[in-house]
Amino acid sequence: MRIVMMEQYSVEQKQGTGFQQHDFELDKTVLGIIETVREQGDKALKEYTEKFDGVRLKDLIVSPEEFEQAQEQVTEEFRIGLQKAKERITAFHEEQKEKSWFIQQKQGILLGQQVTPLDSVGIYVPGGKAAYPSTVLMNAIPAKIAGVGRIAMVTPPQKDGTVNPHVLVAAQEAGVDVVYKIGGAQAIAALAYGTETVQKVMKITGPGNAFVARAKKWVFGDVAIDMIAGPSEICVVADDSAVPEFVAADLLSQAEHDERATAICVTTSKAFAEALQQEVVAQIEQADRKAIIEQSITDNGRIILVNSLEEAFQFVNELAPEHLQLMVDNPMEQLSFIRNAGAIFLGNYSPEALGDYMAGPNHTLPTSGTAAFSSPLGVYDFMKKSSIIHYNERALQEVANDIITIANAEGLTAHAHSIQVRKAD
Repeated sequence: MRIVMMEQYSVEQKQGTGFQQHDFELDKTVLGIIETVREQGDKALKEYTEKFDGVRLKDLIVSPEEFEQAQEQVTEEFRIGLQKAKERITAFHEEQKEKSWFIQQKQGILLGQQVTPLDSVGIYVPGGKAAYPSTVLMNAIPAKIAGVGRIAMVTPPQKDGTVNPHVLVAAQEAGVDVVYKIGGAQAIAALAYGTETVQKVMKITGPGNAFVARAKKWVFGDVAIDMIAGPSEICVVADDSAVPEFVAADLLSQAEHDERATAICVTTSKAFAEALQQEVVAQIEQADRKAIIEQSITDNGRIILVNSLEEAFQFVNELAPEHLQLMVDNPMEQLSFIRNAGAIFLGNYSPEALGDYMAGPNHTLPTSGTAAFSSPLGVYDFMKKSSIIHYNERALQEVANDIITIANAEGLTAHAHSIQVRKAD
């Protein structure tokens, strides 16, 4: 893991490694998959599953028997941990629920906002390099709290045609209504447009690989999506109070996700940077997913030296990382200097992995610099708002001439006429 000065590191170059870059060959492939699924439905889904996952499926839907088998395959320790995570995630997201409101502005005028849940959502849960029961909880629980009518889940099957048992148990625990054994761009197309078996949904959420991300981008507009997620990212701001062993472990926890994941430490201390560099090398040697981590750290891992915390925070706000850890003295006092980050972890004992599984806030976060203008997944993503307007006759008369004047100025005379016919004179 190289140590560099801040001016040697390009934020623009780093953010260019995300999924927002233009890849015309990828888009061509994804658009072809989407169109084929729209035309051929279940047939296309089964053929793509055999082609990409090496599995010949008879049924696309996970059966009740498969759920029962999954329950028997997981340990009691997993059940207990999953239940604790569910409780914490639920408690946090309950605070996000919005309510309808109405105000009597003046006599004869009622204004308000009606909040209603989406009719249906589709959750994508990755399968490839690992299984993610935590992703099930983080997507399904906010949808459930919002009151979504139907929650569908898609996830790639394992080589034997089944779905990972931990993922299925999480789906049951979180209240998912139906699970489809399909992944990739074809799963996104099925959720967006429907097939003989898969029911169309109103919104698609959840992370995935490049094919999934581009498919979500292309179906957006026909359905809603949460975000277009790129490779995972972590940025740690550390001073001499940080523990090199902790920081190294946290950086590698994100590097193990994907060869394109980014792990960065920004520090004011050269001595700490050198100690961290040695610790990273030592921990990589002991890692189970060594090949992935090594590639990620070599390509995208950096220790960046800065002259001050002020300079560090300026860099962070430009980077807008998915995960930010402030491992500095009095991190709460430094929080106000951070404007752009998906999730912020304070102190030596608030590692990013805590947020992934147990703390409660959502771990579906904006990546590739999009934390500068977007937010973590939440209950608000599964609800929509309608404006409510009621004027009585007298209230309308008071503003009629003003509306007519503005409408005529815009050349929209039919608008003006719709008010004119209601005027008392």
